[in-house]
Amino acid sequence: MSLYEKFRQGSVIALSRIISHIEDYAEGYQELLAALYRIKGNIYRIGLTGPPGAGKSSLVNRIAARLATEGNKVAIVCIDPSSPFTGGALLGDRLRMQDIPSDKGVYIRSMGSRGSSGGLAQATSNVVVALDAFGFDTVIIETVGVGQMEMDVIDECDTVVVTLVPESGDAIQALKAGLMEIADVFAVNKADRDGSQQMVYDLQSALEMRSQKAKWDVPIIPTQATVDKNCDKLLESILSHRSYLENNGELRDKRARQLRKRVEAVVLRRIQLDMAKSVMGETVLDEIVEKILRGEDDPFTAGRALYEKFKAVR
Repeated sequence: MSLYEKFRQGSVIALSRIISHIEDYAEGYQELLAALYRIKGNIYRIGLTGPPGAGKSSLVNRIAARLATEGNKVAIVCIDPSSPFTGGALLGDRLRMQDIPSDKGVYIRSMGSRGSSGGLAQATSNVVVALDAFGFDTVIIETVGVGQMEMDVIDECDTVVVTLVPESGDAIQALKAGLMEIADVFAVNKADRDGSQQMVYDLQSALEMRSQKAKWDVPIIPTQATVDKNCDKLLESILSHRSYLENNGELRDKRARQLRKRVEAVVLRRIQLDMAKSVMGETVLDEIVEKILRGEDDPFTAGRALYEKFKAVR
């Protein structure tokens, strides 16, 4: 029996091996993904982001446990810092996720960031395709922390939960980081600490400054994940956002926009690889750089010349 056949029959071991195959961009991974894309599932994608130390893993723990107890088939994808030696995820053991019922079949997968940003969102999205085809109802994606990498990954989600703590700075910093634009739900975690209520007020004020065109009223939930306080309300807010998206047709529109970006990314990546192979080798680039350094050329003229050469050889 092939690996794919074992996967279709529900083998978790086959699922893990297929995910590794996809993560490593191994030979034939695109053909495999093409087959998985045609196995339509109904997975809902929840993303959690926020600064390191905000308690994202603890919140994921609570949310996943509740969903699993209610009969949902849940997967968790944790994007962790990578070992500089092996490239593997440093927190792959997920020691903080101890409350998930062992008999509920929650699947946890750690993905090392490997110092990458641009390809990470694509790799994560591809892994979610496999999880969807396997039959999971919900996937929770936990990112390393706030940054460009996270913004890319979060763009693959349906509902985005931004997790903040009182000591992570004021709401204005969150606004500067672009979090106001991506957050569907705010969780002010470790709400027993000083300054948590002020952060809630600041976030409310910052949200009021946004465009009045926003139809979804972003909830702000004070939580204490370690003692499971208000985690039920956080999940209720996530499910309310899902209902909102589904009832007004925005979920389909959102996913259509995301798929459009995926197709564009595949095309642009193929052009980039073809161009690098045909006209843009290391020696050519070194020569161009030297000419620019000597003041004999510039990046724009050189770039246009390379593109014209690429069109000619095509």
